[in-house]
Amino acid sequence: MMNLTTIIAVASGGAIGATLRLLINTWTNKHFVHALPLGTLAVNLIGSLCIGMLFAYFHFNTTLSPTIKTFMVTGILGALTTYSTFAIESFFLLESGHYGQAFANMALNLFGTILFAGLGYILILKLGN
Repeated sequence: MMNLTTIIAVASGGAIGATLRLLINTWTNKHFVHALPLGTLAVNLIGSLCIGMLFAYFHFNTTLSPTIKTFMVTGILGALTTYSTFAIESFFLLESGHYGQAFANMALNLFGTILFAGLGYILILKLGN
């Protein structure tokens, strides 16, 4: 059910996630010379690892409030990760004729995020047993 508490949870989590995204993206792009948009890749991989870990944690901790789950997943991780930036960066690589870099970026984001989500989930499941 959508209520004011849920909206506040998403908004406050979103503020944290968006700030983390800015910090991680800026730090990554400053410290790594690259031809790919590594800052976007970094936030997407980190967010995917975290969501996998959280869903496994939720599997073992069913008493956690839905508001806290929404704060962490929709709020923090929803603002941390970015599909739209990944999409436009990939488009710009294609448009500029950097096809290899574009397809590498697409593959790393698509397959990397699925791999990291699965790794996070399995990691917490193994630690929980």
